[in-house]
Amino acid sequence: MENAKRILIVGDTHGRNDDLKKLLKRMETPDLLIHTGDMECDPEKIEKMADCEVAWVTGNCDFGANFVRDRELTIGKHKILLTHGHKYSVSVMYDILIEEAQKRGADIAIFGHTHKPLIQQDAGLYLINPGSLTYPRQDSRKPTFIMMEIDDRGEVHFTLNEL
Repeated sequence: MENAKRILIVGDTHGRNDDLKKLLKRMETPDLLIHTGDMECDPEKIEKMADCEVAWVTGNCDFGANFVRDRELTIGKHKILLTHGHKYSVSVMYDILIEEAQKRGADIAIFGHTHKPLIQQDAGLYLINPGSLTYPRQDSRKPTFIMMEIDDRGEVHFTLNEL
């Protein structure tokens, strides 16, 4: 299990971090926390809360000096494009995001913005959206997050969870 990784993916918390705090208290500490943006707070608050490494991007509701619109991550054999998604028009289609991820050589695109969870494979690319812990917009209206696990063989697995 030394190469296995557990990654918690959350997004669109909009400055209301109570559910994120609850989630982090009740689960085993992940190897990495990924936040898809619209934190509406200083990223350091989330970094302190997480007790693990944090990768984050800014969303359309995040303002301040530390703008990080896109981030590329490599975890094991997987290359990830992390973005909030608004500049790729993810509310109406995924084509622009898919094209950008492919251009960067990513096999996983993680994004937020829509507040609707998604785990989908398209054109050899995983499209991953954790939904929102604070303001979910899918039919159930339940806060969601995704656990990404990379097993010993380097294979990736995604599980959508409700809070």
